[in-house]
Amino acid sequence: MKIFSFLLYYLVLLPISILPFSVLYIFSFGLYIMLYYVVGYRKKIVIENIQKSFPYKTSEEHLAITKKFYKQVCDLFLESMKIFTVSKRNIKKYISCSNPEVINSFFDQGKNVVIAVGHYNSWELMLAGINEFIKHQAIVIYQPLSNSFLDKKLCAARSRMGTQMLPAAEVKSFFKSKHDKLFATVFAIDQSPPNPEKSYWMEFLHQDTPVLFGSEKYAKDFNQPVVYAHLNRVKRGLYNLEFELVVTNPAETAYGEITERVTKILEQDIIKAPEFWLWSHRRWKHKR
Repeated sequence: MKIFSFLLYYLVLLPISILPFSVLYIFSFGLYIMLYYVVGYRKKIVIENIQKSFPYKTSEEHLAITKKFYKQVCDLFLESMKIFTVSKRNIKKYISCSNPEVINSFFDQGKNVVIAVGHYNSWELMLAGINEFIKHQAIVIYQPLSNSFLDKKLCAARSRMGTQMLPAAEVKSFFKSKHDKLFATVFAIDQSPPNPEKSYWMEFLHQDTPVLFGSEKYAKDFNQPVVYAHLNRVKRGLYNLEFELVVTNPAETAYGEITERVTKILEQDIIKAPEFWLWSHRRWKHKR
């Protein structure tokens, strides 16, 4: 397994990462044909998720979203390879930020912040480059891979621009410890929770959905302002990061209010352009 991982990284991932986007998109089309028409990668899950999320749309519209999703996710997969080799100077060729002052104003006030994000558009490029746009130290919470070699390489790639990676198991101790720098902790809010009984349940895309509660819990416990990070697609290979202030004083909010608000913001992004969300994961595998 280690030899396979070694060969995969050095003979596949790294060579792909140095190719220009114009070449990557040629490969992306071939990958789309393979995944959608030949292999049918998770097609049943994708179609079912889209149908249940948009019950008011026709079967033709469901099919159109499905095809657009597969084309986009192939682009996204190959774009994500860039994090292994892209430089600080070049990351801004792919990611821009229209309003960093939304977060930076809290830095000037001496406050840490919580950033909520979804798996929408090229999130790997965004997480790798976010530290370039904000004054806080960006801390990204992640679930380690079972493959230790690839996990180490992926963490190193995500950290190349200064972003720090924090395993989910260490979040509690991290928040309770003292830090020399102000930090902005990034929580992905749209993953399927490992324990639905400890989740917040709400309606999301017309379905009863368990939502991770961590972003709200730590924001309220430590009264850190909450910001949502939109990642908007400007054109193929170019994205714009836009921050939206959600809550200034989380300690004053009602239970579930923050979770409801950030999840509904993500939902509106998905409704506007559904092909950019990650429909291939089993988001609704848990039932209340």
